[in-house]
Formats: sequence, structure tokens, C-alpha cells
Amino acid sequence: MIEIENVTKYYGDFQAISDISFRVEPGEILGFLGPNGAGKTTTMKIITGFMPASSGTVSVAGYDIMTESLEARRHIGYLPETVPLYTDMTVKDYLTFMGKIRGMSSKNIARRTSEVIDICRLGDYRDSHISKLSKGFRQRVGIAQSIVHEPDVLILDEPTIGIDPIQVVETRQLIKDLGEEHTVIISTHILPEVSMICERVIIIHEGQIVAVDKPENLANRLRGVERIELDVKGNRRKVLDEILSVEGVQDVEQTDTLGEGVFSYLVEGDVGQETKSKIASTVIHAGWDLHRLESIGMSLEEIFLRLTTSEEASKVE
Repeated sequence: MIEIENVTKYYGDFQAISDISFRVEPGEILGFLGPNGAGKTTTMKIITGFMPASSGTVSVAGYDIMTESLEARRHIGYLPETVPLYTDMTVKDYLTFMGKIRGMSSKNIARRTSEVIDICRLGDYRDSHISKLSKGFRQRVGIAQSIVHEPDVLILDEPTIGIDPIQVVETRQLIKDLGEEHTVIISTHILPEVSMICERVIIIHEGQIVAVDKPENLANRLRGVERIELDVKGNRRKVLDEILSVEGVQDVEQTDTLGEGVFSYLVEGDVGQETKSKIASTVIHAGWDLHRLESIGMSLEEIFLRLTTSEEASKVE
């Protein structure tokens, strides 16, 4: 759906992004994560055709964003970091106006205006002037204008910045709902945003992509080990010894006492060695009760700091 190949952007002599490439599949919600100044907004502006790349290519829905710009833009809905709202208009009038700009027919404008007002939960404000709305509801109007023309792709740049916590939760849920029918890229520097919404994450730092993967996979690759938690009812000392003897297990420790002979353990093992299934088989074969068994990863905060503060951070693909 979206393909970015070897894109570089200079502002004068300053290289804002350097030779970045990635692909976003249809129906995917992708998090584009990085600290302020990392190159997120520049990349979003290039993808949407707002500005040209210095080199490289971008295609959206099969159309080159530079040579087939109008065709590509028909497939894109864009929410910039600063939403371009006409605050003297009502919500309904603004969305109607945006539909006209998009070249929609009067019939489609009337239908879609009503639909997106419902989708973005703006029903109580359809006849309110945008100037009277809170920042959170203005953000919803911005999202509404980005989907009024029924695009395949949504590009959302810092969609929850500056709004109150309740509106943040509601906006994140709205984005998740939109992800059921659209391909979505969310540019953000807010770590929980990615954890709660996105299926895959790209981390960009100083204009270069330093990681592309699911957060849990990044955790395992960075640590070089898989972390596993389990709760077992059985003799604590024997459980520790048996688990430590399992092939692929590097370390095990008891972390909690749950009562009635049940203890919690944290295991570190080799990645990709089916360590979980081997532990489960060992516990069951020994006749103990296995109450819980799950993998845990590094937090996204740990991953982010590891990749953006280490001078030796290398590309993870």
C-alpha cells in the first residue's frame, strides 16, 4: 500500500533524513516513533506529497507521489501536527468545504459528512463553530476531514499531542477503530501511543531508521534472550533445579510467593529455541500444576532508550 525506497531529504546542507526505506501493508497500523527532531514530520510530509524528497521514491496505492501526485493524494488522508481548521466555520460547514476541495459530488459530501461526524463522535457539535471547541474536539474534526473522502491511507502526525488525558484515550480508540478499514501511519514521540495502537513500529533517530519490527521482537533481539514468567505449584527448590536443567534456559529465579504452594519464576532463555514449550513439558512431566506461562519483553521505553542513546545502536530489521 505504501512503499518508501531510499528517501533522503536535505534542507540546504542539513540532511534531515538519510536513505530510509520501509513498506506499509494494506490494513496495517504502523507506528513511526522517534524523539523530536528525528525526521518524523519530514518523512510524513514527503509521503503525503507536501514536499519533495531530495532523492528516492515514494508510492501510495501504486502511484508515485511525485509523478502521479493527484492520483496518489486521492488515496491519502492527512492529519498534520497543526490541524488546518477554519475556526469561523461550523463543523458541518467545514467538512462540507473539505469535501468540495476534494472534488466530491454534493450527494457524496452530504452522505460522508454525516458519516464522519458519527464516526468521530461529533454529533453534539455538528452546528458548533470550531472556535468554540476544545483542543480534543478540534483534533477530532481534523481526523474527520482526513477521512471524509474515504481514503485508503491515513497519515496522522502526533494525533494526541496537547489534548487532555480523557481525550487522549478516546482519540486512541478512534484511531484503532479507523485501522479496521484503513492503512494507518502514526507519527509520534509518545511511547504508550505505539504500544496501545500499533501492530509494528519503526524507530527513527537522527534521520535514520534504527529499528523495524514488532515491539516484542525488538525486545528479544536487543536482549539476545527470551524472558518467560510462570507460576507453578510444586516444591520450590525442585522446580528451580528442573527448569534450570531445561535445554536453552540460561537463568531462573523465584520472583514471588502466591500462596498454597504456588510460586512465580522468571526464566531467561535462548531466543528461538522453543524454550516455553520445553519448560511446559518439564513442569507437566514432573507432575506439578502449571498455573501460568507467558513471554515478557523489554518495555518500549527500554527499547527506545537503547536504540536512541547508544552510539553503537545498529539497524535492526
